[in-house]
Amino acid sequence: MVGPDFQRPAPPSVKAYTKSPLPGHSISPEADDGISQKLLEGRDIPAQWWTLFHSPALNHLVEQALKSNPSLEAAQATLRQAQENVYAAQGTLYPSVNANGSAARQKFVGAQFGQPSFPGSIFSLYGASVSVSYGVDLFGGARRTLETMGAQAEFENFQLEGAYLTLTSNVVTTAVQEASLRAQIAATREIIDSESQLLDILERQFDVGAVPITSVLAQKTALAQTQASLPVLEKQLAQIRNQLGTLAGYFPSENSLEEFNLEMLQLPHELPISLPSNLVEQRPDIRASESLLHAASARIGVTTANMLPQFTINSNVGSMATTPGGLFSAGSGIWSLGGNLVQPIFNGGTLLHERRAAIAAYDGVAAQYRSVVLSAFQDVANVLNALQSDTKIFQSQTLASRSAADNLEISRKQYQIGAANYLVLLNAQQSYQQTRIALAQASASRYADTAALFQSLGGGWWNRNDTDSVVSKQKTGDNKHED
Repeated sequence: MVGPDFQRPAPPSVKAYTKSPLPGHSISPEADDGISQKLLEGRDIPAQWWTLFHSPALNHLVEQALKSNPSLEAAQATLRQAQENVYAAQGTLYPSVNANGSAARQKFVGAQFGQPSFPGSIFSLYGASVSVSYGVDLFGGARRTLETMGAQAEFENFQLEGAYLTLTSNVVTTAVQEASLRAQIAATREIIDSESQLLDILERQFDVGAVPITSVLAQKTALAQTQASLPVLEKQLAQIRNQLGTLAGYFPSENSLEEFNLEMLQLPHELPISLPSNLVEQRPDIRASESLLHAASARIGVTTANMLPQFTINSNVGSMATTPGGLFSAGSGIWSLGGNLVQPIFNGGTLLHERRAAIAAYDGVAAQYRSVVLSAFQDVANVLNALQSDTKIFQSQTLASRSAADNLEISRKQYQIGAANYLVLLNAQQSYQQTRIALAQASASRYADTAALFQSLGGGWWNRNDTDSVVSKQKTGDNKHED
């Protein structure tokens, strides 16, 4: 087989994802929420990583999405198409055998043969034969073509794995977004109730002349602003619910999925971190890019073989007679055997430049492969850094929320006894509102970035036992040719 034999690129020699060593814990054990996430380097990722959130509702939703999502079904169909194209191309390696039959009735006259006086004759002619044609793949052009199509099927297989990983990750992160919005909506409603009660107090105090009208108006403004933020959150929640239903294969009007809140999810305490040397084996996008590189390598062989001699062997055996009963009788047999050789001599440089184009295409795909690998390591590093930042932000927001709540309670009491003016209370109120919303967002970020970590590390598809029921793996071995 002419052309280069594909060699898988060696994994990067880097030993870590980040410049600084990973800490043993992503948050200190004395954190206010008591949750400590431990980073376990060198551990493998479970196939069904979403079960680590310990939410039966989330597990059910992911299973429903894997069964009903049309994007996953489309990727499965594309893979089957690529596989069948491989099986079809395998037929070019075998002889082509065809049966032929013919029947004709015709008249000829002597003038056709230079005998005008001959009155002519009418006769029937019957024929039956078997023809065999075999293209000798002497330089491996057909086998390189088959190798190209096999690599394309591998590409579609890893595209399917990528669709599987993207779908499961989107379901988890969308459910987390819903839980975050519900927490923000609940906090906003509590704040609206609190501000409404304060407005009632101010209005009564205004009625007796204890506060100026400006204080009442300022509180009305603060209440209206808080109330205006609620429909925005509710609109986002409705959109997230529709998105979640679409991922699970439901129409918006059919969406009866269970509602998600942060209390239904548990933050995984242990986070397995694959070795950097294993990442190129685990990421579907890297494996897909590698398959494209394999296909580009095989195309060099195809274009090289096109510049070399092409051999074809043809044979035909059969019978011809003037009556059907005379077929295959003595003296009716016919046969032929021949070969064909084609050696390109001059094509205006077409074949040469096609080969050079294939080499340039390989170089381009190789550069794209390196880019995909770099992006994959960047993804992991970004998520690991995000997990560190998330925990620090969450811890700070927890302290800020508690301090703001205490400050608001003290300000209310001082205001009621006249020890503080309204502006002090208003500032405490606004600060508490901001910290409550920020705390809900910080809590959701920890869940979302935990899911992003599993996605960036490949999602554990290589550990899945139910692959055949969800993702169609590329078939191997002998195949039956029905044609």
